[in-house]
Amino acid sequence: MKRFLGFVKKEFLHIFRDVRTMIILFGIPAAQITIFGYAVRTDIKDAGIAVVDLADDEITNDIISKLSSSDFLVLKGKLGSVNNIDEAFKTGEVKEVVIFGENFGTDLVTKGKAELGIIADGSEPNVANLVTNYTRSIINSYLLEYNINEVSGAALILPEVKMYYNPNLQSQFMFVPGIITLVLVLICALMTSVTITREKEFGTMEVLLVSPLKPIHIILGKVTPYFFLSLVDLGIILLLSWLVFDLPIQGSLALLLFVTTIYILLALTLGILISIVSRTMQQAIFISLIGMMLPTVLLSGFIFPIEYMPEIYNYVTLVMPPRWFVTIIKNIMVKGTGIVYIWKEVLILTGMLLFLIVLSAKKFKIRLQ
Repeated sequence: MKRFLGFVKKEFLHIFRDVRTMIILFGIPAAQITIFGYAVRTDIKDAGIAVVDLADDEITNDIISKLSSSDFLVLKGKLGSVNNIDEAFKTGEVKEVVIFGENFGTDLVTKGKAELGIIADGSEPNVANLVTNYTRSIINSYLLEYNINEVSGAALILPEVKMYYNPNLQSQFMFVPGIITLVLVLICALMTSVTITREKEFGTMEVLLVSPLKPIHIILGKVTPYFFLSLVDLGIILLLSWLVFDLPIQGSLALLLFVTTIYILLALTLGILISIVSRTMQQAIFISLIGMMLPTVLLSGFIFPIEYMPEIYNYVTLVMPPRWFVTIIKNIMVKGTGIVYIWKEVLILTGMLLFLIVLSAKKFKIRLQ
């Protein structure tokens, strides 16, 4: 028994001295419960709305005030015409537009009923459902107060709900762009994350050490074959999204390919960096899969909108390429927007790509000394 207890003690000491094992045992569960607890939210807060108030009377102003004073909705502004709705949605700040007709207040007083238009951004079906439900609930609350104060009888407000970009609220309009983002970053990073570590494990690193190639040449040489193979993957993914999921590309195909090329190069370079800092292929695969899949799924914004998470997550996701690419691909594929609406995200991805190339070259050079 004494020998057995000594052996158990030795195993405990071995575990406590291994930093990677301690991270897996205690760090990952703590990170997962924190991320899941705050990121996985089915409610919304301060969703942006706009109004088209053609009546501009006391009743419509009261309803607008009640909508904007709730914890769920925030008024982003008033639109002068229904023709401005599409542009408002493309900015990404407005999730819903409420339309009051010219005779809204008059019809409610004289006829006892009035029609109200609600148009939501259907590119995010979950958010669209929640926003429209909140809006109808607030309008019903106002109507209840209105009927209590009026003695002429019960009045009715009849909301008519429509969805932009995704009239039937099909889930593939949200999931397919997100899955494209996830698949590309995982596959590309995984493919290149084992390249340098494989050289070290197989003992062929010496060949690279004595070659006249500079670190940047080795990095680009490792990335180039996988880049062209990733383009084939991209073609297969886009073809399947069209044929199987019936999701056409509403915007420019050339723009989509250009931006996706930047994203693929970024993912490949990220994999190279993982390969450089990893000691074994097993470690590189673990970092590229486990370390990237969970943040990409939960914190990229393709399932759970980032703007409704705690503010700290908003800052964390700023350094995550999938967050910016999800915005780009949704705008191009679903909303049909051009470079005018996504140029900031494109510049951010380009800057990340250049930074990772320089960092990888520097890290690789340091390891060679």
